[in-house]
Amino acid sequence: MMIERTSIIIKIMEPRFIIIMDFSTGELIKIRLTDEQLSASEEYEDFGEYISTLEEEYDFRLKDCLYMTCQSLSERNYNL
Repeated sequence: MMIERTSIIIKIMEPRFIIIMDFSTGELIKIRLTDEQLSASEEYEDFGEYISTLEEEYDFRLKDCLYMTCQSLSERNYNL
């Protein structure tokens, strides 16, 4: 029973969003991962390796980017 609770906690803390700053194009790319993508990401020891598999689908090159992950997404914009 303790294992189930632990796995629930881990699932809750999984990153749902990837925010990518592409400095070669000046774009900010926001990706909400699907349940299937989250499951696929668990096959990788390094989450960065998994993100590199998304390059073609979302049209970015990880070597030209910085990224962060988060569970929930909130944003603020100023003077846009």
